[in-house]
Amino acid sequence: MSTHRADGKPLKQIHLAAHFPGVNNTTVWSDPAAGSHIDFDSFVHFARTAERAKFDFLFLAEGLRLREQGGKIYDLDVVGRPDTFTVLAALAAVTEHLGLTGTISSTFNEPYEVARQFASLDHLSGGRAAWNVVTSWDAFTGENFRRGGFLPREDRYTRAREFLETATELFDSWDGTEIAADPVAGVFLRDARAGAFAHRGQHFDIEGRFNVPRSPQGRPVFFQAGDSDEGREFAAARAEAIFGRYATLEEGRAFYADVKGRLPRHGRRPEELKILPAATFVLGDTDAEARELAHEVRRSQVSGQTAIKYLEHVWNRDLSHHDPDGPLPEIDPLPGENTVALGRASVRQFRDPLATAREWRALAEAKNLSIRELVIATTARQTFIGSPATVADSIDTLVQQDAADGFILVPHLTPGGLDVFADTVVPLLQERGVFRTEYTGTTLRDHLGLTVPAARRADGLTDRRAAAS
Repeated sequence: MSTHRADGKPLKQIHLAAHFPGVNNTTVWSDPAAGSHIDFDSFVHFARTAERAKFDFLFLAEGLRLREQGGKIYDLDVVGRPDTFTVLAALAAVTEHLGLTGTISSTFNEPYEVARQFASLDHLSGGRAAWNVVTSWDAFTGENFRRGGFLPREDRYTRAREFLETATELFDSWDGTEIAADPVAGVFLRDARAGAFAHRGQHFDIEGRFNVPRSPQGRPVFFQAGDSDEGREFAAARAEAIFGRYATLEEGRAFYADVKGRLPRHGRRPEELKILPAATFVLGDTDAEARELAHEVRRSQVSGQTAIKYLEHVWNRDLSHHDPDGPLPEIDPLPGENTVALGRASVRQFRDPLATAREWRALAEAKNLSIRELVIATTARQTFIGSPATVADSIDTLVQQDAADGFILVPHLTPGGLDVFADTVVPLLQERGVFRTEYTGTTLRDHLGLTVPAARRADGLTDRRAAAS
């Protein structure tokens, strides 16, 4: 077995993580093998499977409001999501090595409370916490919060940058050497300045004492998701891992090269940022069996009802009288700011509904597709389809050819959908020498090959207002 790539460099070690599906249309909740998305036993099963397979971390997304369509809760996919910090803290008690990553918005939270929660989670888990820093984009979600509304796109990223900067100042207000705890001398703290902070900026004006001492990782691992130019630049400047969405070789290599190529101007090295696309999978004993199963999974994910509801995202009108096994509507979409689908990412995705309709009509005519068939074709989910050997080879090829550093796997069944991957694909990657057989460290930074950041404690006021102006 070769230990080097074709370019002569050593084989890269693959990073694998598991995404517990929350509110989404990937999960086939109607399958008899599916379980609860709220019961703690489901989270435990999923996390322990990931840890048994020696994955780097478990990932939880976040939903701050239930999505609606036509003024009603959209209940064709999973509805409901427990609080991220509560779930991760509970999982810290039933796992030993698995990283615990949570998505927390910088738009509707405050730096002090989020920093305190992540520092606490890092202590409780022995250094396994990670924060996926996101912005929240819609006024519909904002109605759940005291500010209401939403921030313009440029302000969201400005706030996010200052939010992360401020939280980092809080994490770094302790450098880890302050606690003496000397009962003989009666001295607990060596440094009376421990936890002191003061930040004056465009979005945050806070001053006080951070009350959680420095945690095992110094600060949580910072994750970021976003494919826009602003998102890529934000990741290059501050993130330690980015969730990519490209899983093909060509697109993946282009994204990988672009994001990694931005690092030097921020004084960073390529190994300081991991690129981890989300990936679905369908496994079978043979490639043909897997393809057949993948077809059935997609039809389960996209029912006739789901297809019509999805089409309404673009057409922005009630299409319930249309046959999902029939042709696309002859009427055109209804452009405008008011949408029938609230809280859906597709509202942003289809910003030019008339152009999208033209593209879909051309595709449907060329391939003689019904509405349901078109939705299945345009929302393809499975990234890896095949036998365990085929999937292991595909993953290894993409990583070794620098299309990714690893993948965040999203099974279509919860909580047991990860089991077959852990039992069949992981051993093959281990045999290739590209995936660990045992954990060699105790923290998530150890798993990802990241260093513990040095504390950059500021003496006195951090004032960003002058720079912002």
